[in-house]
Amino acid sequence: MGKQQKVAMEIAVQEFNSFTCSNLELNIQNSKGISATTIASALNLTQNEQVLALIGTITHNEATIASELNDTIKNIPILSLTSPTINIEMLSPQLPHFIQFGNDIKIHMQCISAIVGEFRWRKVTTIYELSNTFSSDPGMLLDLSYSLRLVGSEIDNHLALPSLSSLSDPKSTIENGLKKLKRKSNRVFLIVKSSLEMANIIFEKAKQMDLMEKDSVWVIPDGVASLLDSVNSTSIVNMQGVIGFKTHFIETSEKFRRFKFKFRRRFALEFAEEDNINPSFFALQSYDATWVVAHATRKLQWNFSLEQSSRTNLSNNRKIQQSPIFSIINVIGKSYRELGLWSLELGLTKNLVTQQETEIMKTHGSSTKVLSTIYWPGGLQFVPKGWTYSTKEKTLQIAVPANGVFHQFVNVTYNQKTNNTSITGFSIDVFKAAINTLPYDLKYTFVPFNGSYDEMVEKVYNKTLDAAVGDTSIMAYRYHLVDFSQPYLESGLNMVVPEQSTKSKEAWMFLDAFTKEMWLMMAALHIFVGLVIWLIERQVNTELKGLGSMLWFLVTVIFYAHREPIRSPLARTVMAPWLFVILIVTSTFTASLTSMMTFSQLVPSVLDIQTLQQKNSPVGCNGNSFIVKYLTEVLKFKPENIRKIYSVSDYPEAFQNKYIEAAFLSTPHTKVFLAKYSCRGLIKAGNTFKLGGIGFVGLSPSLFLFYDILGTSEK
Repeated sequence: MGKQQKVAMEIAVQEFNSFTCSNLELNIQNSKGISATTIASALNLTQNEQVLALIGTITHNEATIASELNDTIKNIPILSLTSPTINIEMLSPQLPHFIQFGNDIKIHMQCISAIVGEFRWRKVTTIYELSNTFSSDPGMLLDLSYSLRLVGSEIDNHLALPSLSSLSDPKSTIENGLKKLKRKSNRVFLIVKSSLEMANIIFEKAKQMDLMEKDSVWVIPDGVASLLDSVNSTSIVNMQGVIGFKTHFIETSEKFRRFKFKFRRRFALEFAEEDNINPSFFALQSYDATWVVAHATRKLQWNFSLEQSSRTNLSNNRKIQQSPIFSIINVIGKSYRELGLWSLELGLTKNLVTQQETEIMKTHGSSTKVLSTIYWPGGLQFVPKGWTYSTKEKTLQIAVPANGVFHQFVNVTYNQKTNNTSITGFSIDVFKAAINTLPYDLKYTFVPFNGSYDEMVEKVYNKTLDAAVGDTSIMAYRYHLVDFSQPYLESGLNMVVPEQSTKSKEAWMFLDAFTKEMWLMMAALHIFVGLVIWLIERQVNTELKGLGSMLWFLVTVIFYAHREPIRSPLARTVMAPWLFVILIVTSTFTASLTSMMTFSQLVPSVLDIQTLQQKNSPVGCNGNSFIVKYLTEVLKFKPENIRKIYSVSDYPEAFQNKYIEAAFLSTPHTKVFLAKYSCRGLIKAGNTFKLGGIGFVGLSPSLFLFYDILGTSEK
């Protein structure tokens, strides 16, 4: 970086002198990245050389210390090429002419977090070099931690490396630090701050220690990625699959092409040992900063004091650049390729012109596949989990029922020719889909279990097996385990029985129009009203004197066919409302009877469990499932009335032969069964008994798996 900055400054001074016929001189001193040397160089340049301005990688803290030792520095413009690590408003008033030319380090942290959030890595490991810039402000890690929380991630491990210049054996120190990280499970490594030299050693040792293989992720910062155009090809070899971000600038402009031509020629002559002579962003940054000072000195020749010109052009805008744009890169072969762009305003996007991807990303807030296909470490073609198990971690033993009744959920088949066991089904697909959502790899194997569900869950309880995946509700509460699927999959126990039709050709069908109580009440009221009318009328009406006349009157009045006149006003008063009641009753009877004769209503042959228990009716269920114990211990069925059935195709025949009068199935099984056998006259009856869901059950160490998937814990 120092070599490039030196050449770029020399080009800027040469161009300025030839353009203005001036004699601007460049006095260069190498601080070698040591803070004390930087301060001493600043004091020497201002006291002995009497320079008009300072340009370089001098931090605000270093400039403040130098100004306390020499007041002259307070009046000299200082253009810092470092990234500011504190708010501009917090800069010391003792340095009114201190200008930050580098990008705000907070924006760097936000770019790193955007990359992590794009690939949904939940935990990361930070690696940083404790240079004089980084160690002076621990707030940068706080900024990174805050930005990571916004994308659902967090810092899991740290590795702080001393400054490279302070190490007598840097390779050994770095190797020992990486060994500590290798013992951890996390494999997402973020190099937050590092010199290029330090990064080269890190990747060299990481490759030797197999930390650059599959499942590993490495992200490099702008300070390293922006120099990839300038590093030796031997350094690129150790960075294969690394992603990072570098400051974006337009390389097609005429001004840049002229600068690049001059830079390559001059750099090759002065530093022949370097095999990559392309200018980096840091060269452009130094070139621009030198021109800023050069313009200020030109105004000095126009009778402007340097203090006034610097204040006018520089001091009112301490941070010259606006919010930067970063190119997201991926190291491949002897170079790298750009995957996309990131900016504070747009986020991740394919390019600055396309807005559609940006809007999609803002709307959904999740991974939108904005970036191009990435070549990952170890040649991996898909996004690494960023997590690995140490050698101490065992493979989880996941039990599955080998003799399940409903093979749509779990189906275990054995191929004798290939000697392989195939395990498929809906529950297995759900389990695998859940595993794929984890941000790390989980080692597991399915173990076919030939016993009952109770025996399988008991194995989990006794830690003989780590977890169980079932084709029905596992009823894990019996063993104080957790049925993780209960809030997420429909659950319950249903009763299935044969159906019967209410459409009958019996002669007494009309009696079903009213209840028995209704018929008795109507008959009693009718006789009572008729008797009252007869008692009143027999004194004055000769046609209603006999008992037979009264009975005939009761029949004919129902159909309004009575011919006997009602002479008494009192009898008419009793008769009028009763005729109105007869009208309503006959209309209701006609409508009800018509409905019964027109529509066929299918009802269960058994309406409730109490009927089954009172009649000692035989009921069926899956013989291997928990339902056997549930029927006896919870629903209180007699054990001798429970028929165990081991094949779904046996249920229809069992109903037909009266071997069972009802079957008890879990809700998912009920839906599958009725979809297949509804034509056999079988329907669901009664209430649904709430149970756990399709079974995923386990203890530690498998417990954390479903906590993570279902979001019920931070573990």
